[in-house]
Parts: sequence; structure tokens; C-alpha cells
Amino acid sequence: MDILFLLVPLSVALALVIVGALWWAVDRGQFDDLESEGRRILRDD
Repeated sequence: MDILFLLVPLSVALALVIVGALWWAVDRGQFDDLESEGRRILRDD
């Protein structure tokens, strides 16, 4: 039972870090243009 006092706050902290990283990526425009990167791989340079 004592381990829950450690694991519950750690899991909440990890979830907040993941949500914060996703928020940061969306805010910086990471997911704005998904099509051009797919085409870039197929092009010959």
C-alpha cells in the first residue's frame, strides 16, 4: 500500500509531462504540414 503513495504522484507527473510536450509540439507548429514530409521522402534529389 505504501508504494501507491509513490506511484500515483509519479504517474500523474509523467502524464503532465507528456501533455506538456504535446502542447509544446502543437504550439510550435510541429503538426502543421504533414503532407510535404511524406512527399519529400519519395522525391529523388
